[in-house]
Amino acid sequence: MNNDFVIATRESRLALWQAEHVQALLRARGLGVELLGMTTRGDQILDRTLSKVGGKGLFVKELETALEDGRAQLAVHSLKDVPMELPEGFVLAAVLEREDPRDALVSPRYESLDALPQGARVGTSSLRRVTQLKSRRPDLVVEPLRGNLDTRLRKLDEGQHDAIVLAAAGLKRLNLADRIRQYFDVDTMIPCAGQGALGIEIRAGNTALAAHLEALAHRPTWLATAAERAVSRALGGSCSMPLAAHAQWRADGQLVLSTALGHPIHPERALLRATEQAVVADLDAAEALGRRAADALRGQGADDYLKDV
Repeated sequence: MNNDFVIATRESRLALWQAEHVQALLRARGLGVELLGMTTRGDQILDRTLSKVGGKGLFVKELETALEDGRAQLAVHSLKDVPMELPEGFVLAAVLEREDPRDALVSPRYESLDALPQGARVGTSSLRRVTQLKSRRPDLVVEPLRGNLDTRLRKLDEGQHDAIVLAAAGLKRLNLADRIRQYFDVDTMIPCAGQGALGIEIRAGNTALAAHLEALAHRPTWLATAAERAVSRALGGSCSMPLAAHAQWRADGQLVLSTALGHPIHPERALLRATEQAVVADLDAAEALGRRAADALRGQGADDYLKDV
């Protein structure tokens, strides 16, 4: 088998699963595909929150460097970790069908959020989750939690937290769904843009590779996540912004986009919520829907919240 393409990937167990998944799909199409494992700055800095050290782009920069210098031709990302604006010369070539987009509660002792005792310690790395958790349970002590999925589970098992909140998709992909005690409904705990979906990044102009990847793309997921990402882009796209955005298809073809914005410094402040819907047939329409949702949040005072980002 010829070595046609190389995938740049982070070396965590979940990132390798994702890269190997895409590798298998491309090999099934007769292509030779190898992996280039890399450690990113986001993997190395574990003592500070992402919002304080440069945002989610820390997980993709080294992979983009490998694409730029030719060591790899594509990078596979959790779409939720991909910055809303890609550097010049890079494009998102495909979005694969989404796994479970929900957040999940993992705890060795408690079966649900409501069952947690007063003042329970809950670990999460996400400002979005902080604001939504505090909205439902102001008494909780929500603590920073960094590291790959296995590291986070280890910290929970060591007793550093009473519970942690993770993306259900990652747990399912690594056959760890039995650790989940509660799935949060997407209408009450809205996911972040792109949660559960994989995105494939390539250098712009690589038309041969783009043609191969087009066959892997799942259009309903791509359109839904494009709407979600457009909300964040319209509001500034910062990792310091506690924004939730999740789009779902209705049977009549309408795409319904639910959003929520918390205060970045004062999570006890009320969540701003907006829901928009439209018939969406292409990426332009999806992004227009996202911009409408952003405007609706601005109409409720989003700019006042965002001035503190």
